[in-house]
Amino acid sequence: MQIHRTGSATWAGGLRDGKGAISTASGALAAYPYGFASRFEGKPGTNPEELIGAAHAGCFTMALSLALNQAGLTATKLDTQARVTLEQVSGAWAITAVHLTLKASVPGTDQKGFEAIAAGAKANCPVSKLLKAEITLDAQLV
Repeated sequence: MQIHRTGSATWAGGLRDGKGAISTASGALAAYPYGFASRFEGKPGTNPEELIGAAHAGCFTMALSLALNQAGLTATKLDTQARVTLEQVSGAWAITAVHLTLKASVPGTDQKGFEAIAAGAKANCPVSKLLKAEITLDAQLV
């Protein structure tokens, strides 16, 4: 079984003076603005890194819920934050790390058992696996 989800971006102008918009097929984002200033200068708008962070936090948290259920546990609350690091490496920008911070309330387990379940969820989350994914490109001038 395959599931396909789509996101899209438009851009007009140069890197610093251009403006873009990001959309999702679900409508969760509809032509939401992004640009150089929102990515590198902290100005209003979104950026690819925070979107990756939100996706990773959401995916990991769902994967953890599944792993807990498989262990006979149910979380009262799972709260995950993903900090995505964007930095220059050899003169080019790269996402070099994602740090997940999890605060959880899970009755019936101890710290050691919980850490083992969480580590498995991190390793098996589809977004965690993304950095190892094959990335293909179909580029066409129109």
